[in-house]
Amino acid sequence: MKRFEPRRIALALAAPAAAILVAFVITSLVLVAMGDPVMKVWSTIFQAPLPRHYVAMINSATVLYLSAVAVAIGFRMNLFNIGVDGQYRIASFAAAVFAGQAWLPGPLNIIVALIVAMAAGGLWAGIAGWLKVKRGISEVISTIMLNATATAVVAWLLAKTRDPASIGSNEVHTRTLPESSQLEGFALIPGATQKVYTMILLAVLVGFAYWFVLGKTRFGFDLRATGKSETAAVASGVNVKRMSLTAMVLSGAVAGLVGMPLLFGVYHNYGTTFQPGLGFAGIAIALLGRNHPVGIAFAALLWSYLEVQSNALQIQAQVSKELVFIIQGVILFAVVIAYELTRRAEVRMEQVRVARQLAERQPAPAGQGASA
Repeated sequence: MKRFEPRRIALALAAPAAAILVAFVITSLVLVAMGDPVMKVWSTIFQAPLPRHYVAMINSATVLYLSAVAVAIGFRMNLFNIGVDGQYRIASFAAAVFAGQAWLPGPLNIIVALIVAMAAGGLWAGIAGWLKVKRGISEVISTIMLNATATAVVAWLLAKTRDPASIGSNEVHTRTLPESSQLEGFALIPGATQKVYTMILLAVLVGFAYWFVLGKTRFGFDLRATGKSETAAVASGVNVKRMSLTAMVLSGAVAGLVGMPLLFGVYHNYGTTFQPGLGFAGIAIALLGRNHPVGIAFAALLWSYLEVQSNALQIQAQVSKELVFIIQGVILFAVVIAYELTRRAEVRMEQVRVARQLAERQPAPAGQGASA
């Protein structure tokens, strides 16, 4: 069992806290340099959200959490799945086409559509995994290229499968889901007319599965061991190539779920207005949350909070809401640096601890015990 070490926990918590503090200072300096009202900006961002803002934050965090978990699976294997954006596009389109046909009754239609989405996302990510294990191509390069390919493929297929009712309109989309497959959400926030996505339950389930599989199973141990050291993993009997392909497919399968809260809870079809860019935000959130299911949840809420609160900047502080992009970017860079410093500090602590234990176990010099 792992020992409870307050210093190690303090270091783990200090890294994201330091990153946020650095982002606060640097953003303030940028505001001063540009002649913008510093205090007004921060008072606007940190003002108490309205009930509808809480709903927006929770809903946005739900989607971002799924994206970050998909990225984190790859990170734990030392794989950089930059292709979540393309994977969830392919998966959302496939799920929308299937669910829109209404071949199955409501709940069953939703469940099978989720399976279709996971299969589509996993297969698309599997292309990059196969290229890595069979041809040695970096997953960073292949997944970035597959993002562009996915956008083009979905656009082409969307033109072929568009809803006949959308012909002649500016918006192109698939068939609308039947009402029995549309999720209304939960009225969790008093005073808000908007509802929290029903698929928040899916995010909770994915987070628990991520924690259990990676932390409590032999497969998860092998995956983490391979990410730490391929040589050690091979020595313990792990098939590194098969594990790499499996991890990439699993990451893509979770990425396939990213668009499901939007599909079943908002749009009810896949079209040209479907929200883009969710995969890239997941990378930053996974880093900020240190690939831990709870840490990712807090990071997703922070990210969503900044996005929602930025809407008032232009009106109340006469500052562009894009300022939040600066804050998020600085947080990302600062957290990477902070985690590297934390890692080095943990290594030094471990070296000191091991040296102390070795010194305690060394036998006393000859004759010392007699003289005592």
